[in-house]
Amino acid sequence: MKNNIIKVSAAVPELKVANTEFNAGKIIEIIKSNIDSSLIVFPELCVVGYTCADLFFNENLLRKSEKSVEVIAAEVPDSMTVLVGAPVVYNNEIFNCCVFLSGGKVCAVTPKIYVPNYGEFYERRWFASGRDVKNAEILYAGEIVPFGSDVLVEDKLSGAVVGAEICEDLWVPDKPSTGMCLAGANIIANLSASDETIGKEDFRREMVNQQSASCYCGYIYVSSGTDESSTDMVFSGHTLISENGKLLKESIFPEKNHVESSLIDLQTITYNRLHQSTFENTYGNFRKISVNIPAVGGKNEIDAKELADALNKENYYIARNPFIPSDDNQLHERCEKILRIQANGLATRVRSTGIKTLVLGVSGGLDSALALIVCREAKKIEKDIKIIALTMPNEGNTSSLTYKNSVELPKAVGCELREVSIGEDVKRHLEKIGHGADYKGEGDTAYENAQARMRTYILMDTANMENGLVVGTGDLSELALGWCTYNGDHMSMYAVNSSVPKTLVRYICSAYAKTCGDERLEKVLMSIVNTPITPELTPNKNGEIAQKTEEKIGKYDLNDFFLFYHLRYGFTPERILAFAMRAYPEIDEKFLAQSEIRFFTRFFRQQFKRSCLPDGPKVGSVTLSPRGDWRMPSDADPCIWKKQLEKIAE
Repeated sequence: MKNNIIKVSAAVPELKVANTEFNAGKIIEIIKSNIDSSLIVFPELCVVGYTCADLFFNENLLRKSEKSVEVIAAEVPDSMTVLVGAPVVYNNEIFNCCVFLSGGKVCAVTPKIYVPNYGEFYERRWFASGRDVKNAEILYAGEIVPFGSDVLVEDKLSGAVVGAEICEDLWVPDKPSTGMCLAGANIIANLSASDETIGKEDFRREMVNQQSASCYCGYIYVSSGTDESSTDMVFSGHTLISENGKLLKESIFPEKNHVESSLIDLQTITYNRLHQSTFENTYGNFRKISVNIPAVGGKNEIDAKELADALNKENYYIARNPFIPSDDNQLHERCEKILRIQANGLATRVRSTGIKTLVLGVSGGLDSALALIVCREAKKIEKDIKIIALTMPNEGNTSSLTYKNSVELPKAVGCELREVSIGEDVKRHLEKIGHGADYKGEGDTAYENAQARMRTYILMDTANMENGLVVGTGDLSELALGWCTYNGDHMSMYAVNSSVPKTLVRYICSAYAKTCGDERLEKVLMSIVNTPITPELTPNKNGEIAQKTEEKIGKYDLNDFFLFYHLRYGFTPERILAFAMRAYPEIDEKFLAQSEIRFFTRFFRQQFKRSCLPDGPKVGSVTLSPRGDWRMPSDADPCIWKKQLEKIAE
């Protein structure tokens, strides 16, 4: 598979103002000690120091700066591109520039566009704006190279395309990086010298993340360090690396010669741009200059194990549960927001239909528990909502634990509970169609599905009788795997959980239990959270759960992992496998490949169930509604997805 993961670094070198030889030496030290980085970005004017003031007019400083850039360039290997800041003279004006170095030479120079002259900044005293400098060339550091604000550099093999902003360029409404990204840049570097004042750190971080998000790019920001002159300002060496709006690395007031490194995944950037139809490529009039920015590990083609090894070497963080925030406070906030969306969606449906009664089946499992919680929260919005919960046990199949929980939960919520046993009706139905009343063993889907359809039949008729709406309980993971009975639990009048994955359902129920302030409700919810996931459609074992879902379709954490990267970023199966190997190092590669094959087999074959889903609210970026985010032919063939994994799974 194509390898387009790039290791990048933001470097703050030790510095002496106006001592270009010393500064070049420190920059070279960092280059040599970070030889595995493909792209290293240094601060604004780092070759001379941002705070040189009127020394910028001095010919000796300007010449020494150019010579030092030439010395630095000679130390840049073929496997790397380096961006340094230096003053550059062109047409009798001085420009504050980013100089691109690769393969032992200077490759291009691009000037700062927005030159500040307010507050503590008075750069216009020395520097001209590069806004109108385009299609130019310059003899610099022994090379005739492209010069202008229309320059991008690229590595065609890895797919990396880099544009450079300089400090103030980020702080203006018309950011140059926006045009660069629309012209194809997927990584933006910002060589900065931003002094530190109260509140500026947070604002700077927000700007970097926001620009990275709106432009779907990697953004490397690096500001001058504490060695700059402190006559009127203090610099903090603030470094930030962001990807698609997510902060990957950050440091401020670091040690001397500090480097922050991270991997940037160009695949996620490309997918977001392809998927987001409003990201309109303008191409513009940018020149693209060839440089070397190789993919991590130095390989442009890589297999799953090699990619996993590279990710392990870089200690690249991949969440085991990508739908669930790793931070507890953020997780609690996420759970609250999801419940708010679900409850408001349901309340809106109640208002629009004028139907005030909500009917749902409560099984003693996670999904129906969450659906009932949503109904409870919707009632807080629409006070006259009435909730009727039906528990529909089948003697011999329903375990004592799930039955107890299905009875206790509605009582704890404070809604009406009705019990309708389905055992005898299911047996009569099976006998009438010639099946016989008894379970015939593994693969007897008629026996299993008859129960699910009987329960839906009862719910629908109860809703008609009570002038109510049937609230669906099925979740996103079940829809992805087709683990639902067609026209059984698959059907409802409003499906509140349809875009909530199973791994997240558990966390929402748990979070609600801990914050509801009701000891009785907390106790029953935690009992449900700790109960094995089961449809209970086969005979139990002496009242204990016999049928465990994850023994049939695989662990939900793995299935949700595969689902996330398949839908959210359009990863190839082999790439998903590499990420899974990194996230689950304790699981054998062969087992992971087999699990992924099973996922794709079920995902493709069960699309017909998703093509006729009832309405339900979207709560996250991954959803399978045929009216919303996911349109797929029910007859699509999974062959090319499975083929990537079959050799590994053997």
